Amino acid sequence: MLKSKTNRRVLYISAFVIIALVLFAIFRDNAQSITLNQAQHLLEKQGVKEVIASKDFIYLKTENGLYKIASSQVTPKMFVNHKVEVDSGSSTLLYILFLMLFLGIASFAFRWWQKNNSDGEVFRSQAKNTASELEINAPVQAIKSDVTFEDIGGISEVKIELEEIIDFMKNPKRYKSFGARMPRGVLLVGPPGVGKTMIAKAVANAAGVPFYYQSGASFVQIYVGMGAKRVHELFMAAKNNAPSIIFIDEIDAVGKKRDGNRSDEREATLNQLLTEMDGFEGSSGVIVVAATNKIDVLDSALLRAGRFDRRVFVELPTKKERASILGKYLQKIPHEVDVQAVANMTVGFNGAALAALVNEAALLSLRQHNFQVTLEHFHQVKDKVMFGKKKLQMLNDEQKKYRITYQAAKVVCATYFDLPFEKLLLSNEKLTPATTEPLLKHEIESRIKMLLAGIAACSIKFNEHSSSAKEDLDEAKELTKSMCYEYGMGESLIASKNEEEILMEKLYIQTKKLLESMRSVVDKVELVLSERESISKEEVKKHINEIF
Repeated sequence: MLKSKTNRRVLYISAFVIIALVLFAIFRDNAQSITLNQAQHLLEKQGVKEVIASKDFIYLKTENGLYKIASSQVTPKMFVNHKVEVDSGSSTLLYILFLMLFLGIASFAFRWWQKNNSDGEVFRSQAKNTASELEINAPVQAIKSDVTFEDIGGISEVKIELEEIIDFMKNPKRYKSFGARMPRGVLLVGPPGVGKTMIAKAVANAAGVPFYYQSGASFVQIYVGMGAKRVHELFMAAKNNAPSIIFIDEIDAVGKKRDGNRSDEREATLNQLLTEMDGFEGSSGVIVVAATNKIDVLDSALLRAGRFDRRVFVELPTKKERASILGKYLQKIPHEVDVQAVANMTVGFNGAALAALVNEAALLSLRQHNFQVTLEHFHQVKDKVMFGKKKLQMLNDEQKKYRITYQAAKVVCATYFDLPFEKLLLSNEKLTPATTEPLLKHEIESRIKMLLAGIAACSIKFNEHSSSAKEDLDEAKELTKSMCYEYGMGESLIASKNEEEILMEKLYIQTKKLLESMRSVVDKVELVLSERESISKEEVKKHINEIF
C-alpha cells in the first residue's frame, strides 16, 4: 500500500514538472539582447526581415536569429525603411491562460499532497535537518577565479606587493634553490568596498592555482567544534590540491582578541586556525590570504611573524586610480563623459561606490530616454549613492524662501574658500562630504564658516533661521571642539574654559562680514536657485569674480 502511494506521488510530481518545463519552453523569450549600435548596424545592412514592437521591446528578426532592444533606446526614425508590426497582445493573453492552468495544477497537487501525506510535518523536519547536515558536512570545493588584474582599476602599488607571491607560486624552485620560503599568510587591510576580495581572486587567477573561499563568519557555527572541523577540512583540501590559495574574508569574525569573555566555539575555531597555519611548511605551496577592515581587533597571536608574514594596505583610490576604475566600468556603457571630471567629484569614494555611481547614472539615463550617459546624470545621482535617497521635504512658500537663502550662502562660502564640490541642489542635505584627512587650521576654519553661512545669511535677511540648520550646526560645534581640545588650534595649545565658545563666535562674526560684503553675489545665486533649484560651482565662481 505504501509503495503504491509513493508511486502515485512520483507520477503526479513528474507530470507537474513536465508541464512546467513545457510552459517554460513555450513562453521564454529566446531573443538575444543587443545594444543600440548593434541594432543600427543590423538595420543599415538591410538584414532585418521583420520588425515587431511590443510594450517594452523592439524585436528584429533576421535570417540568423531573433534580437531585441529596449523600446526606450530607439527612435521611430530608425525604422523608416521597415514595416513595424505591433504585438497585439494575444500571446500575452494566451500566456495568462496557461499560467492560470499551471497554477490550478499546482494548487491541486499541493492539496492532494497535504491530504495524503499525514506525516508531512515529520517529513519537512527531517528534510530540514538533512539539509543542515549536508551544509555542515559538505566537502570543501575550490573555485576557478575568472577575475584578472586587468578587471581591477587603480591598484598598481598593491599589484607590485603581490607579484612576488604570484611568481613564487609559478616558479617555486627558483626561490627554494635560493633558500627563501614563501610567506605563509598575506593580510589585506583596508576600508570596506576597496576590492580586497577581487584582489585575492586576481592573485589566484594570475598564479593559475585553485582558490578556496570562506568568510570568517562561516566558521562560527552554533554547534561546538564544527568551526574547528571546517577549518581543518579547508586546510586539508588546500594541501591536497597544492599549490593553492585559501582566502578568508572578514577574518575578524573569527580572529578577534581573546579578552576573557568566554566563547568556547570561537576560541576553538581560532586555535584551530593558528594550529593549521603553524602546521604547514613554507614549501607546501599553500598560502593564506585574509581580508579585514578592523586590524586593531585581531588577536596578537594571529598577527605574529610566521602566520601573516605580509600585510598589504589597500587604501581608498586616489584621483588617478578613480579615473582608472571609472574607465573600466564605463567601457560597456554608451557615454559622453570626461572621466577626469567624474574622478574630481568623487573624492572619498571606494571602488564599490564608483561601480554603484556608474550604474545609477546609466539607469537614470535610461529612465530619461537618453541615448548616452552624460556628466549631468552623474551630478544627479551622486548624493543618492553617497547618502542614500531621502524623501524630499515638502516646503511651503515661506520655508522655501529660507531654504534658498540658507543654501545660497553655503554655496557662496564653499566656492569662495574653494571647498571640494561640483554642484549644489536645493534639496541637498550636505554640500561637501566630511573628510578625515589631516587638515591645516585655516582649512578647518573654512569648513566651519561654510557650515555657519546659512545661519548667518538668514540672520542678516530674516533675523532668524529654521531648525533644519541642526545638522550643520552640530558638525560646526564638533569641529570647533576638536580644534580647541584635540588639535591645539585655539589661542593656546591647552584650551581654556570658554575657548570653544569664543572661537565659534569669532568664526560666525567673520562669516557674517564675508556674506555682507558679497550680498550681491548671494542675491544672484538665490535668483538662480529659485528658478532652477540647482547651481554649479563654476557658475558661482563667475559671480564672485565679477565683484573682485
